[in-house]
Amino acid sequence: MKIRLHLKIFIFIAIFIVTRQIEIYGVLMLFAVLHELGHMITGIILGFKPNTIEIMPFGLSIGFDIKVDNYNKKIKKGTILTLKKLFIAISGPIINFIIALIFLVYPISFLRINSQIIIYANLLIGIFNLIPIYPLDGGRIIKYILHIFYGKKQSYIYSNKISYITIITLTIICSFAILYLKNIALILILVYLWYLVIKEHKIFNAKKQIYKSINKIEEKQESTVN
Repeated sequence: MKIRLHLKIFIFIAIFIVTRQIEIYGVLMLFAVLHELGHMITGIILGFKPNTIEIMPFGLSIGFDIKVDNYNKKIKKGTILTLKKLFIAISGPIINFIIALIFLVYPISFLRINSQIIIYANLLIGIFNLIPIYPLDGGRIIKYILHIFYGKKQSYIYSNKISYITIITLTIICSFAILYLKNIALILILVYLWYLVIKEHKIFNAKKQIYKSINKIEEKQESTVN
């Protein structure tokens, strides 16, 4: 299994040190790791084998080896693989909400961390990851559901549009929040989300060109047959 370190994490650490919020960042990273372990455990239960772990600014990213037979079993316009990916995506936020609920019912300190901070951190991570921007869990959940009901191509198109609508809406809302709260963390989060959206849009455009090429080939084959 390969382990990669995302270099941008050092930029975030430096900024949080300068702004004296490094303890908050440490708490968020701790429960973000537990969030990703939820994904990994679900993936293993569903028969996948982890092959890569990437340490990123807001947690981990885990890649899996996928067996061929997962592509063969159809579910509407998707496959059993799509459904398994949906379960994996949902499992991360569920872990955070379960942790928050445990410390709400049993308000005890953990590693000298106040239970209220633990609840807040886990709710923040869970809700943040449910933002409908791909490749966050919320974006993945929407994409996989769209894949099952509308097919792979349409799922890319719709999820890309949803990501852009979401980031523009968040930018407008956060702009007012930044002016009012003067919190640099909101700027970092917005920059990170825009980075994800732009990066995914480039991938989307590349896949769109592939689909266009496939459609042209199919049209030529149909015209030849006719």
